Amino acid sequence: MTPDPDRFTSRRSTVYAPNGLVATSQPLAGEAGVRILREGGNAFDAAVATAAALNVVEPTSTGLGGDVFALYRTADGEVGAMRSCGGAPAEATIENVSAALEADANADEYYPESRGYATDADEDAGMPFLGPHAVTVPGTARGWEATVQELGRLTLSDALGPAIEYATEGYPVSEIIASHWTGAEDLFTDDHAREAYLKDGRAPDVGETMRLPRLGESMRRIAEEGADVFYEGEIAEQIVDEVQSKGGFMTEADLAGFEPEFVDPVSTTYNGAEIYELPPNNQGLVALEALNIAEELGAGDHPLDSPERIHYFAEAMKRAFHDGHRYITDPEFEQIPALESEEWAAERAEGIDGSADHDVSFGVPDSHAEDADTVLLTVADDEGNLVSFINSRFAGFGSGLVAGDTGIALQNRGASFSLDPDHPNSLEPGKRPFHTLIPALAKFDEDDWAAFGVMGGYMQPQGHVQVISNLVDYDMPLQAALDYPRWRYRESGELAVEGRLDGGIQSKLARKGHDVRVLPPVMFGGAQITRVEGLDSEDPVLSGATEPRKDGNATGY
Repeated sequence: MTPDPDRFTSRRSTVYAPNGLVATSQPLAGEAGVRILREGGNAFDAAVATAAALNVVEPTSTGLGGDVFALYRTADGEVGAMRSCGGAPAEATIENVSAALEADANADEYYPESRGYATDADEDAGMPFLGPHAVTVPGTARGWEATVQELGRLTLSDALGPAIEYATEGYPVSEIIASHWTGAEDLFTDDHAREAYLKDGRAPDVGETMRLPRLGESMRRIAEEGADVFYEGEIAEQIVDEVQSKGGFMTEADLAGFEPEFVDPVSTTYNGAEIYELPPNNQGLVALEALNIAEELGAGDHPLDSPERIHYFAEAMKRAFHDGHRYITDPEFEQIPALESEEWAAERAEGIDGSADHDVSFGVPDSHAEDADTVLLTVADDEGNLVSFINSRFAGFGSGLVAGDTGIALQNRGASFSLDPDHPNSLEPGKRPFHTLIPALAKFDEDDWAAFGVMGGYMQPQGHVQVISNLVDYDMPLQAALDYPRWRYRESGELAVEGRLDGGIQSKLARKGHDVRVLPPVMFGGAQITRVEGLDSEDPVLSGATEPRKDGNATGY
C-alpha cells in the first residue's frame, strides 16, 4: 500500500536518555548524531553530523547550497546564536536584475505558477522564485565549520563522516521525503542536475536505495580541505560558473568574502518562561511579539479545547506577522523597532476582542515563503549543552540550479527580496534577505532548558507560539505538545486548522468571523525538541520529542 502522508495514526512517547539525545526529521540522520556523541563529540559536533546527514537523506529540504543557523546554551551557561547566511551578489542591483529578467527569454520559468508551485505570488511584483537571481551566497559550509571549531570537540572531518557514508554507500528513502522528492522531476531541467538527484529521470520510491555520489565527493573534499574549498576553491568555481551561465551575477569574490557570525539572541518572557530567538534578518521577533500580545490578552488562560484560545492566539499572530513584514530586514541596512518589547505588545493588543479582525494594518506576508519547508534538529548532551540547529535552501531543492558536477543544489533564498526600492526587503548588493528560519531556546527554570523549533515557512513562529503555550500553559509532556492539532494564519487571511481539531471548535471559530479552512497535517510544520532538566544535579534528565507529521524520531543513548 502506498503511504498517505496526510494521515498518521501512530502513538509516540517522549524519549528519555542518560547521555545524549537527538531529535530530527529522518531516523538515519538522528543515528548519525548519536554516533558522534558515542565517539566523544558533544551536542555541537552531533548537530553538524546530523545536519550533514540530512543533506543526504533528506535532500528535498536542505543542502550545502543553503544557509545554517543555531541557537544554543553551552555547558558553562552561555546563551548564544550563530547566523551563517550570505547576501546578494555585489552586482545584484534592482536595475541589473530587472534588466536581466527583461532580456531573458526563459524568465517566465523562474516564477512559481509556471513551475507548479501553489502560490498567489504576483509575477509582476518582485523577485523570481527560481533561477540564478534567486541564489544568494550559501552559508552552510562555513557555518558547519565554525560550529565545530568554536563549540565542538571533534573535527569537521569527524562530523561529516556519517553523511559521506550515506551518500556513497546508499540509504533507503523514507515515506514523507519520497513524496517530496517527486518535485525534483520537474524542477531540475539540466542533465547534470537530474543525474545528481534522480534515477533514470524519476524520483526514488519509498524504501528504494538512493546514492548521491557527487554530493558525497563534495563533502569529502570539505572534510579533508576545510570549508575554504567551497568558497575559494574548485567548488566555488563551479558554483559561479553555474549561476553566471544562467545569467546571474554571483562571483568568486562574493563567495570568498563570506564569514558566519555569532550574534546575541533576542528574548522575552512568556508566563514565566524565557524564550530566546534569532534577531533580524530572521523572523524571531515575530514569535516574541506574538507571545507578548497573547500574554497581554490572557490567551493561554482559556481552556485548551476552547475556540477562545485559538482565537486570541491567532489575533496576536496576525499583528505580529504584519509588523514583522513591515519592519524586519537586514539590520545593517535599516533600523528595526523593538517589536519584542512589552510596550509594543500592549499597544498592539488594544482593540482585540471576541471577533476576528480583518484589518490589522501594516505589511502583508509574502506568499513566496508561506509554505517553504526545511529541516530542524535539536541536540542535548549530559554536560548541559543544548542546540537548536537549522539548515535550509528555502524551498525544497532550491533554485533549480545544481553547481556543475558537485551535486550541490543552490538555494533560492533571494526570492524573499523585492524589486520595489521602497520595500523593507528591497534587493541591494550584499544585503541578506528576510529569513524565515528561527531556531529557539526556552528557559523554564534555572536548571531546566529546552532547544526547539518548528519548521515550515511562516508556520515557524506560529508553531513556536503553540508549542510553548502547550508546554507552559497546559503542562503537556514534550511529545504531546508536538502532537496536538495546530492552526495557522494564512497570507490569504484564512485561519487554517488540522482536520483533527474538533469540528465544534471549527464552527465556533467561524462564528467569530474567522475564515476557517481545513488543511492536511503536512502543512502544519515540522517540530523537534530536546530538554535537559536538573542541569545542576548529578543525574540530569534528558528528554526529547519529534514531529509526528514527518519521518523522523528522537533517539539517544
